[in-house]
Amino acid sequence: MIIKASTSLRNDYATISDLAHREEEPIYITKNGEGDLVVMSIEAFERREETLKLRARLEAAERSRLAGDATYTIEESRKRLEAIYNREDA
Repeated sequence: MIIKASTSLRNDYATISDLAHREEEPIYITKNGEGDLVVMSIEAFERREETLKLRARLEAAERSRLAGDATYTIEESRKRLEAIYNREDA
C-alpha cells in the first residue's frame, strides 16, 4: 500500500504520476493525517474495472448454477463452444 501526503500531490505531481504508472496500484493520499483520495493510473483503473465486471459475471453464473438454472453437462458445454468457435471461423 502506497500512502502519500496531499502536499506530495500538490508539490510533486510528476513523481506521484510516475509512481502510479510504475507500481500499477492505488496511491492513497492523506490530508491532515486522514485518508482523503485514491490516485491510480488510467491503465490500472481500467484493469480493475474489467476485473470487477468479470467477478460480477462469475458470481451471477455461480448463483444461477446453485439455483439449478441453465446447467450443462461437459458434453453440452463442449458442443456449445464448438458451435461458437466454428461460427467465428466461417
